[in-house]
Amino acid sequence: MSAPQDISVRGRLTAERDLASLTWLRVGGPAEWLFQPADEQDLADFLAALDPDVPVFPMGVGSNLIVRDGGLRGVVIRLGRGFNGIDATGALVRAGAAALDSRVARRAAEAGRDLTFLRTIPGTIGGAVRMNAGCYGTYTADVLHTVRAISRTGEVRTLRPADLEFSYRQTTLPEGWVLVEAMFNAPEGQPEALAARMDAQLAKRDATQPTKDRTAGSTFRNPAGFSSTGRADDVHDLKAWKVIDEAGMRGARRGGAQMSEKHSNFLINTGDATAAELEGLGEEVRKRVFNARGIALEWEIMRVGDPASN
Repeated sequence: MSAPQDISVRGRLTAERDLASLTWLRVGGPAEWLFQPADEQDLADFLAALDPDVPVFPMGVGSNLIVRDGGLRGVVIRLGRGFNGIDATGALVRAGAAALDSRVARRAAEAGRDLTFLRTIPGTIGGAVRMNAGCYGTYTADVLHTVRAISRTGEVRTLRPADLEFSYRQTTLPEGWVLVEAMFNAPEGQPEALAARMDAQLAKRDATQPTKDRTAGSTFRNPAGFSSTGRADDVHDLKAWKVIDEAGMRGARRGGAQMSEKHSNFLINTGDATAAELEGLGEEVRKRVFNARGIALEWEIMRVGDPASN
């Protein structure tokens, strides 16, 4: 098996590629290697030839990601052109893994297909499937028909929802597998009504969330199994922002990192934060919430890579 630099590719393979510029929070060190495949075959051939001991990390547009300051070892795979097509003309909506969620929602609506829940979700379809993204009561698992993925050994696989074992904000997609396309069973709807619904969703999001700040979306998952009374046997979920507020962490700061004053479950880079400051503030929030309520908040933002070396 081969090291990355010894594999012939038709796409772009870059050593020590800065990742901060590719994430919404604009922090983090470089990828040891960044591979941007030309197409599916290029990706499959690369993974088949790659030494299995080399870590592989698929990355979308970095909308839900903190890359630590020391960067990422191994190969980061980022899909682009050739993986962002959308076809909403048939019974199923087909979307490439690199297609933006918002764009898929709009194209589907124009064709009378309801994927409106995707409109306000930042990121790409690959990430939406991988993290079972959802809002307004609908999750990706509810509408997914099949996905195609390239395995770590370069095999093209078609997976159904049962294969992914969807749960809240996660799946069991094997490590190093790269999603390349998804097919959705989108309910029918009137294009005008779907467009109006998305406009209303956008207005609500802009009114309640810090959309003009540098964030990575919701920081923590809503704690399942707790109500506002704190009873663990109550099936109603408690919102993460509420327990963050109760712990006195709305607006809390660490260096250039801040918990938003507008929505306390949003972690903000105010301009010069490091990944360590952002993650450190998040861990402080978790500690304060646990001390106040006995609830262990779980990160929704993915944190990857190594800390900076001293």
